[in-house]
Amino acid sequence: MSESPPTTPVCYRHPGRETYVRCTRCDRPICPDCMREASVGHQCPECVNEGRRSVRPARTAFGGGAAGRHGYVTKALIAVNVLLMLLSIASDRGGDAAVGGSGFGGLLGGSTPLTDWGSVYGLAPPGFPPNGIADGDYYRLLTAMFLHYGVIHLLLNMWALWVLGRSLEANLGPLRFAALYLVAGFGGNVAAYLFSAQNAATAGASTAIFGLFAALIIIERKMGRDISQVLPILVINLVFTLTVPGISIPGHLGGLVVGGAMALVLAYAPRGRRTLVQFGGGAVILLALLGLVLLRTAQLLAG
Repeated sequence: MSESPPTTPVCYRHPGRETYVRCTRCDRPICPDCMREASVGHQCPECVNEGRRSVRPARTAFGGGAAGRHGYVTKALIAVNVLLMLLSIASDRGGDAAVGGSGFGGLLGGSTPLTDWGSVYGLAPPGFPPNGIADGDYYRLLTAMFLHYGVIHLLLNMWALWVLGRSLEANLGPLRFAALYLVAGFGGNVAAYLFSAQNAATAGASTAIFGLFAALIIIERKMGRDISQVLPILVINLVFTLTVPGISIPGHLGGLVVGGAMALVLAYAPRGRRTLVQFGGGAVILLALLGLVLLRTAQLLAG
């Protein structure tokens, strides 16, 4: 009895294609269209997909996703701020704020209907109905960090966000960086509500930006990096804050303190329970800030 001639293997996905190449993982024959380069040889599409599912995604030193290296959150925050600047300008049609401000040809200072709606403002004068946050407009504590008084105000803050944000987002990951930014900005606005004059309206991303300054110093030190170039920039900004009229000192310093506190939680959470401690620490900070807001509102309404 004669032996049958050996048959040429065919691709398991394309039976009409002969091949002598096999997947190094499952040993099935694969044609050139089905080959996927691997560390050793080639693999079939199914084995490549299975390998991706079994490999844990890369994380940063602080538990964040590696997608932070692309700076998506930083870019999105800048886009939101720019969009609201355009809406702010559009809201002032017929007014004197041609480009969202009053000084320098409309580039700096001045308010628009949109900034009036969203700025930090809380007033409860004796004998008159309360206004702003004191009247329940708590949304202002969030919206104010995305509104600006003129294009120059916007550009200065966005430049700082671009420089600081990309580094922090790469280290923390997108979600943790977004939480840091929002908590710092919220904390600065709470401080402005607590300590600014009742009839003063404040807005701007500076509350969050100062929080990013504090966070960068803490994160870089935690990673053993040199911060000698960051400290002078922070000092210069603090000098401007304390000496230039019209700048919200409570807002900037509040953002600095709260951003620093949030960064400490993110940087020094124990690795074994890192996500839980980071989430819990952020929640405690937010609850404390909300408590201060309610206390301040009660004081204004009682006074």
